[in-house]
Amino acid sequence: MDFASINLLILDVDGVLTSGEAIFCGSDSQTRVFSVHDGSAIKRWHESGGRSAIISGRESEAVTERGRMLGIGSVCQGVSDKLASYEKLLAEMAASDGQVCYIGDDGPDVGPMSRCAFPVAVANAVGAVKQCAHYVSHRPGGAGAVAEVIELLLRKQKRWAPLALNNA
Repeated sequence: MDFASINLLILDVDGVLTSGEAIFCGSDSQTRVFSVHDGSAIKRWHESGGRSAIISGRESEAVTERGRMLGIGSVCQGVSDKLASYEKLLAEMAASDGQVCYIGDDGPDVGPMSRCAFPVAVANAVGAVKQCAHYVSHRPGGAGAVAEVIELLLRKQKRWAPLALNNA
């Protein structure tokens, strides 16, 4: 595995950036809880020269706002075919499969994970996703799994330096 070439992190949302639980607060209102550790790590990833994107099957204003807050380059929501969205995203970002780490947790993530250089499953992922992953995080989605993977990537790239992270 050539970790040095990884410079694009593509994330699912439900089950990766969140625990996967859906909290409904009324007729059309849904709440999402994000990890500040993941947010800080995503900012650190960007500061180290990495790029990021989101591909999510659902649509949420909270995800749009979280992506904006963290400086995530592209937020694709309401996606029914994640592989097609992945291919379109790579074309738009002038990236190749060999540059991508994709973090997923559920069946729709298998398509992009089967193509990218470094497919990652979070600890609470379904079996099929864990089977196609090159790495399974120790932490579950929504509880620092993304931060764990970013630290792993930066350490492998020899760009990790312990420092205070900004809460995000």
